[in-house]
Amino acid sequence: MASNFHRAVLIAAAASSVVFAEDRLVNFDLKSDAPLHVESMDDHETRVSSRAGAQVVDLHVVAKLRNTSHDTIRGVTLLLLAQESTPGGKMSVAVPSINVGPNEVFPVRIDGRLMRPAQAGTGAPVRVTIDGVLFKNYEFYGPDRLNSHRQMLAWEMQAERDRKYFKQVLQTAGPGGLRQEMLESLKRQADRPHLDVQLARGRATGDAAALSPDHVAQFAFLQIPDSPIKPMNGFADIARNEAHNPNIEIQNTSPKFIHYVEIAWVVKDMQGREYMAGSVPASEGELYLPPGQRARLLQDTSLRFSHHGGQPVDIQTMKGFVSQVEYSDHTIWIPKRESLKNSDLWRALPPSPEEQRLTDLYNHNGLDALVHELSRF
Repeated sequence: MASNFHRAVLIAAAASSVVFAEDRLVNFDLKSDAPLHVESMDDHETRVSSRAGAQVVDLHVVAKLRNTSHDTIRGVTLLLLAQESTPGGKMSVAVPSINVGPNEVFPVRIDGRLMRPAQAGTGAPVRVTIDGVLFKNYEFYGPDRLNSHRQMLAWEMQAERDRKYFKQVLQTAGPGGLRQEMLESLKRQADRPHLDVQLARGRATGDAAALSPDHVAQFAFLQIPDSPIKPMNGFADIARNEAHNPNIEIQNTSPKFIHYVEIAWVVKDMQGREYMAGSVPASEGELYLPPGQRARLLQDTSLRFSHHGGQPVDIQTMKGFVSQVEYSDHTIWIPKRESLKNSDLWRALPPSPEEQRLTDLYNHNGLDALVHELSRF
């Protein structure tokens, strides 16, 4: 790894710095004011192949990045480009729930697949840039082309919420109580059935349009006590595993203007099994909801639910709850852990990235390692 890095040529300019080598398949393109520096990069497992007149890049990269800022980094989102205008030509990699102090080094694993035209020119097939870096004090760096600021802020708020909960358990119930919480979380993660949900904007066309609705489903909404959004009513046309033209009315009960809402879905199939189907944006840039006012969400859209691997699940009923709200001042609301834990959907809900990280740490390194990690925050 070190020898590969030392073969690289560092080209410095006033506007940007680019790590480049002729035999590289991946290039880090970082601006001169970026809070990250590439210490080393190993892309020897990355492969490029040809398929139907295009290049397919199978990415397997481990990069070590140094925090060159004066603040602690809590999250990073990288944008990878093979060909921006080509379908499959770009992807992102997010690293949430980290705690990287000034001058510290941390690893980033990049696995994925990108496409680009066969005649795409010379140079490294893949260019890596920063879309966003979130700091401990919620300051943000980056162009935010992928709305990574909002997502990383929500992840960090979830992380702070969950770390506070586990530290309170340790304080009140001791190591034995914390161990029990970890075991319960691991069991919930193992037992939790879940689905993939795809959101399509615009009215259904093609095969989806040809499906006649089986029934009209009325949504049941989980009311979160401290939510700034009150769901009023909602329904959709159901055709097998698809919900067409969902109609959801909400009211802003907060004193702030709201411009983004995300809704999480729980689907019950024809056998009565409930699945968490993830969250989807119910608004994207077009919402501007004043205090006390109402709006309709997800109009002219379709939701498609399927098991991992694409197998459809026939929908019997749907439940939803507001999982994230962004105000016009770019602050974020997320549900309290207590509100979710006291709901009848708790078993179906996914853990936050931070809870997954902490349970993995406990599972692989034991209780003492977990206690030490919690003490670092």
